[in-house]
Amino acid sequence: MWNFAVAVFLVELYGNSLLLTAVYGLVVAGSVLLLGAIIGDWVDKNPRLKVAQTSLIVQNCCVILCGILLMIVFQFKEQLAELYNGWILTTCYILVITIANIANLASTATAITIQRDWVVVVAGQDSSKLADMNATVRIIDQLTNILAPMLVGQIMSFGSHFVGCGFISGWNLCSMCLEYALLWKVYQKTPALAVKGGQKEQDQELKQLSTQKELENGQSPEESSQPLMNETTVVAKPDSPKQSGCCYQVTEPWRTFKAGWVAYYNQSIFFAGMSLAFLYMTVLGFDCITTGYAYTQGLNGSVLSLLMGASAISGICGTVAFTWIRKKCGLIRTGFISGTAQLSCLMLCVVSVFTPGSPFDLSISPFQDIYSHFGMEQNPLPEADHSVLNSDNLAGNISTTAPTEGLVSPLQSYMSVSLLFAGVIAARVGLWSFDLTVTQLIQENVIESERGVINGVQNSMNYLLDLLHFIMVILAPNPEAFGLLVIISVSFVAMGHIMYFRFAFKSLGSRLFLCSSPEQKAETVDSPSLHTTV
Repeated sequence: MWNFAVAVFLVELYGNSLLLTAVYGLVVAGSVLLLGAIIGDWVDKNPRLKVAQTSLIVQNCCVILCGILLMIVFQFKEQLAELYNGWILTTCYILVITIANIANLASTATAITIQRDWVVVVAGQDSSKLADMNATVRIIDQLTNILAPMLVGQIMSFGSHFVGCGFISGWNLCSMCLEYALLWKVYQKTPALAVKGGQKEQDQELKQLSTQKELENGQSPEESSQPLMNETTVVAKPDSPKQSGCCYQVTEPWRTFKAGWVAYYNQSIFFAGMSLAFLYMTVLGFDCITTGYAYTQGLNGSVLSLLMGASAISGICGTVAFTWIRKKCGLIRTGFISGTAQLSCLMLCVVSVFTPGSPFDLSISPFQDIYSHFGMEQNPLPEADHSVLNSDNLAGNISTTAPTEGLVSPLQSYMSVSLLFAGVIAARVGLWSFDLTVTQLIQENVIESERGVINGVQNSMNYLLDLLHFIMVILAPNPEAFGLLVIISVSFVAMGHIMYFRFAFKSLGSRLFLCSSPEQKAETVDSPSLHTTV
């Protein structure tokens, strides 16, 4: 709900430009890029229940606070713009983006601990059960993506943005209490969640080191079998002055950041994770960029919420397809098939760039809007008129380009935007199936003691490419250049699937093209790995 609403709110606050939404995305992506490994390390080093509860409370409280602040801005925007030459309003923009960014960081921690750790522990060593649980979690996520945007979109369309902000704040307050209770119930019913394998392995390593040291001193194994607390103290004592130093504490986040990225690079699923990250370098998703572009073209919140609901339904189909294809062809082949399907659907988006009704026009500088905001150009970008689509008769797609010589028919005016969203929605089937494939590959092939930090780095990689796509939009935010961004996005998606093909072919060789294989029967092995979940 919040992810959908914040894009519309930022576009409404800053006119029809995508600049503010791109800045918000830039801040969010940069924060996760820098802090992803640190967040994952925090997840690894703390009890599961504490991590889940803390991240849940911080996330929802930030959304509530941000909603209240937006209500104030929408209600008193004109008065705030006149105070101190608009600096008060600018400060409000900064606060909204900052608080929303903190909420996103907390959401990242919640996703790592619940979807990447809790699910694996609950599923045990059963690969098929893990796949079903991943699919179930994704279906629940997609159902919320259907209902929540439709609800808040209708509220903003028939009510106001002020009412929408208030509704979201109240909703998060209620849902926080319910989610907290559900987390506690799951934790109580799954005793394995109370034990972290990483902490146990570390203690065992300390015990082995202490035993070897005592054997070198002439002690017998029976004499060395002392309580773990004493052994840990003996081993850690020489390092305690170093670890308590100021410089050590200051540089600890940097060491965590470096160690996390090195560990990620050394993983066997490195190229599979990179392929998923490359899919984030795109404007062809229902994020604030695509939503903002559709809004500048005249689509109101009600229409956008319906399109997002259709996208969620498509994602559910992809989730169901993942479980079916995986049983028939194996896990790695599922990713290959899903990637091919996604790339094929995105060809419709490329076609939409050159069809009637598209605002694509390279004769207008892609940097025109950024120049105008820096005072380097006198003529601002004309804004779209939303009054047409707010009426009952949707006369046509509104373009921000200069008036053309001839009139475009209503059918032609909607041809481009229809093909664009048809391609985006259809591609969600392959996208979510591919995402589930890579997610399970990481779950099955990363040890428990590194599960948080590896997934944190994976989120950082995702946001690194996401960061690049926001920078791309900041440099060319006007709708006339959106077609160029579509072409670049499809190119990066293609490169990502090429990287996955390299990983899959290296794992299976020519067997990758054999849809039915006896190797599938090995998926029930006690210790699943890349060689058993093909």
